[in-house]
Amino acid sequence: MREAYIERKTKETEISVRLNLDGSGESQVETGIGFFDHMLTAFARFAYFDLILRASGDLEVDAHHTIEDCGIVLGQALREACGDKMGIERLGEALLPMDEALVQVALDLSNRAYLIWDVNCPDGMVGEFPVEMAEEFFRALAVQSGLTLHVRQLSGKNRHHILEAAFKGVGRGLGLALRTNTRYSGILSTKGVL
Repeated sequence: MREAYIERKTKETEISVRLNLDGSGESQVETGIGFFDHMLTAFARFAYFDLILRASGDLEVDAHHTIEDCGIVLGQALREACGDKMGIERLGEALLPMDEALVQVALDLSNRAYLIWDVNCPDGMVGEFPVEMAEEFFRALAVQSGLTLHVRQLSGKNRHHILEAAFKGVGRGLGLALRTNTRYSGILSTKGVL
């Protein structure tokens, strides 16, 4: 099974993640930030990951540390659960509509961490989630997992719709990238390694 369990404790946050890449999209998420819980649940559902994520953080300061550190720990769990990446598709993409919002995602589990965040979401809050923290979450996820990730907003005005399309799109892209390919058992790379 492609699974991982990671715990991380700092003076600002305490986070645990249990991740199963070969799940059915079931999740239990508790971060103390309702909209973020909703986004991580959607992310797991569209990736078909089973995810248990528990986080407590200094929300009396603001949501920054909790959101970013969840990206760090989830990225570490993703890297560990991927193992040697033998036989996976490696590349994933999604074009995700959410009412008036349309977000395009392309990603590569390449061990070359990079984020392009071309999202023009109106500033502000969705519940207790600061809009600008979506980029910080995905940057932490990409860096810790070794993921090249492009997220581009093609249309949209509603903050909730834009961010939900992004989280679902990244989930969908990862689910596709992590599928096993029965036609090829090695590492999908001209170098032979990632």
